[in-house]
Amino acid sequence: MSEPPGRLVWNHSTHISGLIPVLERLTRQPGIKTVTPGALSCARGRIPKLQLRVSIPIRGGYKLVARKGSSVQEVFVVTDLSQSELEAAIRRCLE
Repeated sequence: MSEPPGRLVWNHSTHISGLIPVLERLTRQPGIKTVTPGALSCARGRIPKLQLRVSIPIRGGYKLVARKGSSVQEVFVVTDLSQSELEAAIRRCLE
């Protein structure tokens, strides 16, 4: 029996362009329980393409940082995956 997909929590009304479809794909990865986009802010540098990387471990998962253009958004992921397994899942979702 396969495990049910994780869930995407909608806390904010604004998100980085293109982030939500990637997070929806991430919730369908095995081992992902909850994905919650967090605060949106601006950065000095510009990243032309959406980038999602693991930042720090949190209780029960990891904090990710999403960047595109000058926008930066935190994303919290509750998961049983290790950091390297989560990074591999993120790469699959960004392809």
